[in-house]
Amino acid sequence: MEIKSYQNQAELLVKEYLLADSVIPYTSVICGICACKMVYDLTQLFSNVYFKSYPGLSKLQRTEWSNRSISTFHAIFITIMSLYFVFWSNLYSDHEYAGPIAFLSSALSTFTLGISLGYFLSDLAMIIWFYPFLGGMEYVLHHLLSVAGIANPMLTGEGQVYTFMVLISESTTPGINLRWYLDTAGMKRSRAYLINGVVMFVAWLVARILLFMYLFYHIYLHYDQVKQVNSLGQLLISIVPLVLSVMNLMWFGKIIKGLMKTLAKRH
Repeated sequence: MEIKSYQNQAELLVKEYLLADSVIPYTSVICGICACKMVYDLTQLFSNVYFKSYPGLSKLQRTEWSNRSISTFHAIFITIMSLYFVFWSNLYSDHEYAGPIAFLSSALSTFTLGISLGYFLSDLAMIIWFYPFLGGMEYVLHHLLSVAGIANPMLTGEGQVYTFMVLISESTTPGINLRWYLDTAGMKRSRAYLINGVVMFVAWLVARILLFMYLFYHIYLHYDQVKQVNSLGQLLISIVPLVLSVMNLMWFGKIIKGLMKTLAKRH
């Protein structure tokens, strides 16, 4: 009976406080940051045991190894959740009874954005702390845009559908990280490295070029609703996808050059 009483109290604490609508944005960000720390520590632990090349890496390389593990886990999580919200759930439905799509949100969608925001804050802090080893100014700009683009819809519940559309582009991150791991392991001339380059090209084209075209088309179709979003939200919906799409095109050019170079070396 005493154990049952403690269990009921714990459930009440979670429901009434940790997952209360007004608190979700903050608890979710904290959960995201803690999850990043946990993945970072576990990566170091497992890599020491299961990857022979890991102990031979420099301190900064081991830091980047663990950092890329965090971004991979986040990418898998946020891609699955974003695809679910945008294409599979009925949350962002265009049915009239559902209300304006730009104003639709739920406790789960807000919690998911908080987890993602916790990741981007953690990763941004690491990029700045180890600057420029983990990424140059373009990565700082990318993460600042991401933080702003996630924080506003998370706190206001407005424009979340467009945030999740943009976050689907994180699906390309595991491929990018795998390429770095293969390079670091001395497998640049392997078949796996070539296949990775081809998959990255296709994934980038779909998730960061074609998807953004669909995003802009969706904004155009629902612009009457977008105009009703808070002023900061309107600004972010207009600027963040536009700047990211330009950066995506620039990076896509680098991917094409890299793939062509890899193909040339195999002939």
